[in-house]
Amino acid sequence: MLKGKNILLGITGGIAAYKTPLLVRLLVKAGANVKVVTTHSALDFVTPLTLATLSKNSVLTEFTDQHQNWNNHVELALWSDFFVIAPATANTIAKMATGICDNLLLACYFSAKCPVLVAPAMDLDMYQHPTLKTNLNTLSSFGNIILAAPSGELASGLSGEGRMEEPEAIFNTISQHFNTSKSLTKKKVLITAGPPIEKIDPVRFISNFSTGKMGTALAEKAAQLGADVTLVIGPSAIKTSSSIHRIDVQTAEEMYNSVHQHVAKADIIIMAAAVADFTPKNTVSEKIKKKNTNDQFNIELQPTKDILASVGKVKNKTQLLIGFALETNNELENAKSKLQKKQLDYIVLNSLNDKGAGFEHDTNKITLIDKNNNILNFELKTKEKVAEDILQVIVSNHFTK
Repeated sequence: MLKGKNILLGITGGIAAYKTPLLVRLLVKAGANVKVVTTHSALDFVTPLTLATLSKNSVLTEFTDQHQNWNNHVELALWSDFFVIAPATANTIAKMATGICDNLLLACYFSAKCPVLVAPAMDLDMYQHPTLKTNLNTLSSFGNIILAAPSGELASGLSGEGRMEEPEAIFNTISQHFNTSKSLTKKKVLITAGPPIEKIDPVRFISNFSTGKMGTALAEKAAQLGADVTLVIGPSAIKTSSSIHRIDVQTAEEMYNSVHQHVAKADIIIMAAAVADFTPKNTVSEKIKKKNTNDQFNIELQPTKDILASVGKVKNKTQLLIGFALETNNELENAKSKLQKKQLDYIVLNSLNDKGAGFEHDTNKITLIDKNNNILNFELKTKEKVAEDILQVIVSNHFTK
């Protein structure tokens, strides 16, 4: 899968730089085209001759070479299909997080359009420092892939987290990215998103705090994986790629009808919309006026159609149905109950008790449960990364040979 892929390797000044020749060798052996860009301090730990010999390309450190030819960072960034920075020191991570661009490697990073993988490496206390954790979270929020530094013996003599991930593990992460890059080609994916509204009168409605970010992130990622995506979305200002067949709806009834128009042809159905359980029994055509200060007004509600349960009843054995559960108490028990009652293959659990999860956030923290009650827990991540995690599980379990 790496044959012909362009990999840019950025090496910064940590002792773990001595491991990078093995990573270069693994990438080249797999058929990748490798170019190496380093900081000045990286060359204290690994020689340009070694890296150039293994990569079959000159190692770049300066903006210009000895003949005053420009090493064009923009061209390097656009050339790259994947950019890996290993080791990534606390200094470089801080600059990446705060926009400081004072060397060729950082100029390439800030020009990159491709996925960026960051492999931190530093001593134990540095890795545990809150500033470093904040900077890594910032990079993650930008969509960068962060490889956690494993625990082990460190150059200082301490033992703990901070080691750079081994070259083989970094290589496997890069390979996995390309193995799943178009893994949903020719698959039809139906996704719901956002908060349908239930009208009371022409100016008022019942809804919730959903933004549609999670569902649209899933739609975008599925499209990137090659899927034919249909997105049925409640009122939302979020824009989506032209490759996505977008159907805008307002009410739960409209969403129900649109879903059932497309569900029969879908290979994967992901119901991420936050659909109201109830709708006003009567909707009036004129704005309801308050006549007196102490006037009370009651709204009689009736249940909306349960879209998720209805799809569970009609789906066939080859279709995958994924639902969402947003809970505030007894989270795991409630999610497992919903998984079984609505005949789902997977359920994605969010808890409003988790800071940064649920509605109105750019991040989410999920637990993924399958129909056999296998449980996968994930850390707080951007919703784009959460979408990648969900689809990665689906692809790995159902669409790889």
